[in-house]
Amino acid sequence: MSKISDFLTEAGVFYLATADGSQPKLRPLGLHFELDGKLCFGVGKFKNVYKQMQENPLVEIVACKPDSHWLRYTGKAVFEDDPKFVEAAFEAMPELRKIYTDTSIMGVFHLEDATAVEIAMMGEGESLL
Repeated sequence: MSKISDFLTEAGVFYLATADGSQPKLRPLGLHFELDGKLCFGVGKFKNVYKQMQENPLVEIVACKPDSHWLRYTGKAVFEDDPKFVEAAFEAMPELRKIYTDTSIMGVFHLEDATAVEIAMMGEGESLL
């Protein structure tokens, strides 16, 4: 997980793809952190992205670093119920406390049954898991 987390940190912004029915939806994210051996991400439970992952938990995260290497991290989104995950999200990105004053509206998830591949612009992919 650390290789994936390090990649995302270097990329800064990464993109989460979900499905809205048959229409793919993509949005930028920046929050990620590791806890209990899981690489976690967060979204608002009031947002369409959360509803989309509830209907179809198969998602993909894509990031690109300045050296033109890119990451494809694919799996099943599984949401965490333990409040310690929301607290860890706030520790990772303190400015979220201003947005999510009601902590119950923050949804934290990790990917299961995942694959992660780092790919050079004109090269072969390398598995990170």
